Amino acid sequence: MINKAILVGRLGKDPEVRYTQDGTMVTTFNLATDENWKDKAGEKNQRTEWHRIVTFGKLAEICGNYLVKGKLVYIEGRIQTRSWDDKDGVKRYTTEIVASDMKMLDSKGQGRSEDAAPDMGSAPGGASGDDVPF
Repeated sequence: MINKAILVGRLGKDPEVRYTQDGTMVTTFNLATDENWKDKAGEKNQRTEWHRIVTFGKLAEICGNYLVKGKLVYIEGRIQTRSWDDKDGVKRYTTEIVASDMKMLDSKGQGRSEDAAPDMGSAPGGASGDDVPF
């Protein structure tokens, strides 16, 4: 069986950084993808879909340090749905992409940060980082 998502889109805001109880870094951010089409009357239409992205470990560190609102990125990962009970005891659900790979697609200097690093690849599975130059 295969559970794989591949997305190319822009960040809706800067990533949020937090840590698990065991100290593992986690980043979350929303990624916008667009679909464009013409209807029967020839009118252009666009629909934006928002995706919640979660990264862990070394990949989370890279995302937290280099991604900013508006940045164009490639994300590869798996789709995961979680559930929890809110404070009123109502069961809530969220579907997210747990990223295993991220590539920055903007040219150097694009995005909010002037000193943003060029594409440095990814840390597959968020566990490695040997190919990252820092």
